Amino acid sequence: MQVLFDFLLAWWPVGLVLGVLAYVLFLLSQVVTATTLDRTKLSLQLAPLLCTAASFLAWELFCRAFGVSTFVLPAPSDIALSLWEFRRQIGLHSFHTAWMTLAGFGLAVAFGILLGLLLGASRFFYAGFYPLLVGFNSVPKVAVVPILVIWFGVGWLPAVLTAFMISFFPIVVNVATGLATIEPEVEDVLKALGASKLQIMTKVGIPRSLPYFFGSLKVAITLAYVGSVIAEYNASRFGIGNLMARASADFNVPLLFASLIALAILGVVMYMATVWLENRMTGWAQRSSFAAG
Repeated sequence: MQVLFDFLLAWWPVGLVLGVLAYVLFLLSQVVTATTLDRTKLSLQLAPLLCTAASFLAWELFCRAFGVSTFVLPAPSDIALSLWEFRRQIGLHSFHTAWMTLAGFGLAVAFGILLGLLLGASRFFYAGFYPLLVGFNSVPKVAVVPILVIWFGVGWLPAVLTAFMISFFPIVVNVATGLATIEPEVEDVLKALGASKLQIMTKVGIPRSLPYFFGSLKVAITLAYVGSVIAEYNASRFGIGNLMARASADFNVPLLFASLIALAILGVVMYMATVWLENRMTGWAQRSSFAAG
């Protein structure tokens, strides 16, 4: 197991590049035999890769044309070299950040669903707790990290709790909003048919809130990464945040940007996983041609 882990740490950039190239070649092979409608869908799938490549190319040309110092803004080629040079450290710290983020995100989903259902089902609890949640969400989480360090010490727990706190609010609000969108006419008809409040919530309210719920997940997962990195930057010996703090202290700007790229890759992967799950669970709710995902 250790041998496999070491192999992944040493060669994950190569695997990432090969995976992207294989995906592009697969899409290009589909374009040849696709109909006009299918080609439109394939072009939309290729659009993120093409726009990303164009952005990095423009970035590279800008740095080379104007002779921008690596200390100020490293070119993508310099970042790629740093990414390869420090691939083991970046891979190890990325693995740690991913676990801390997923742990905090999982807690946020569990507690967010429970509290969102409670607020959506009861006007009393909504009126009582919603102002408290707004006040809690208004507190900058970077100011809470020192308190967590005092309580739990330096380690993984502040990162998990910070990821939880920063991603908790969108889930609660969207679940409660989804339950509150049941039309009064529908509720009256169901009550006339003998349905209880619990049956209305489970049969209509919860399914109606799923699009809101998955919409909040796409926001919350990226916020969770922000929270874990904030905590790792200030109160951890591991993680991308800690690696960025050390790179900043050493004035290693390419490594700093390489860490940001690694963090962006993690966020995009988790976002795409959430979108995939959303399409499988709530495809029935996406009727418009402007629907996201």
